Amino acid sequence: MTGQNGLSSSVVETVAGFTAGIASTISLHPLDLVKIRLQVDRSHSSRLGSSLRIIRQIARHEGGLAAFYRGLGPNLVGNSTGWGLYFLCYGSLKDIVGRYRARDGDGAQGPLTSSDYFLTSGTAATTGIITSALTNPIWVIKTRMLSTGSQVPGAYTSLSSGVKQIYATEGVKGFYRGLVPALFGVSHGALQFMAYERLKILRSDSMRLDDPVERGLSDSVQAKPSLARLGNIDFFVLSGLSKVFAGCVTYPYQVVRSRLQTYEAHLLYRGTTDAMRQIWVKEGFAGFYKGLGPNLFRVLPSTWVTFLVYENMKLFLS
Repeated sequence: MTGQNGLSSSVVETVAGFTAGIASTISLHPLDLVKIRLQVDRSHSSRLGSSLRIIRQIARHEGGLAAFYRGLGPNLVGNSTGWGLYFLCYGSLKDIVGRYRARDGDGAQGPLTSSDYFLTSGTAATTGIITSALTNPIWVIKTRMLSTGSQVPGAYTSLSSGVKQIYATEGVKGFYRGLVPALFGVSHGALQFMAYERLKILRSDSMRLDDPVERGLSDSVQAKPSLARLGNIDFFVLSGLSKVFAGCVTYPYQVVRSRLQTYEAHLLYRGTTDAMRQIWVKEGFAGFYKGLGPNLFRVLPSTWVTFLVYENMKLFLS
């Protein structure tokens, strides 16, 4: 489907997703750093105040404000690429399903049902397996840079520095540490977008019922989905609810992935199963949710920025 400006909806989705990834990463990188530090912390139990302890340590001993933006480069590359690829696939799938839903013979795209959104978001998330494999080297470098200060001996100074050191000391396999739990993370995107699209449909339906003018429209008009009738407050609330739901269900994979991607992971863990066993034995169930607090503080603003930029950029480009 092509908009008034001649851009296909898949291009619009890709540009919107890429832009949203950049905006959210730049604005919320410091919280990502704190989350990583908590996830890889094996010496302290999970407790209230851990985030403040880490923030004080970084501010006092690692160079102040600039230290909170260590590793921004790989984080920008990874997030913008990941969101762009996801939305490209997501938009293309919605186009395909929409064409199958065409209501007349002129090829006009018909409205998607809630089950269609479930299908497209789930299928797009499945392609995240490919995205995860392509971007895993970036996440390894990002995790290592965020988990240590720049003054630590052997710490990577940049994305290119990380690539050279990993290849020299660990070979190609070093770039794929933590890939197995990262693949489980594909379910996060599926759950989030399924919930988000479903909530948008429910919210749109409730607005029609509350509006006497809308109630008087014909069924054919009511059936046409209109994201434009949802405002920024709607996107704000719905994206937050869907993110909390998906985040709480899938968070443990992030902890396991971070543990496997640290500098000395190959000396501490024999693999994904061993990492999970050690976390369970030494830290209990709470160990799998280390950093959940700052993660929610990070991902909620990140989600709000991402989806507000994404939805408004779609409207602007369309």
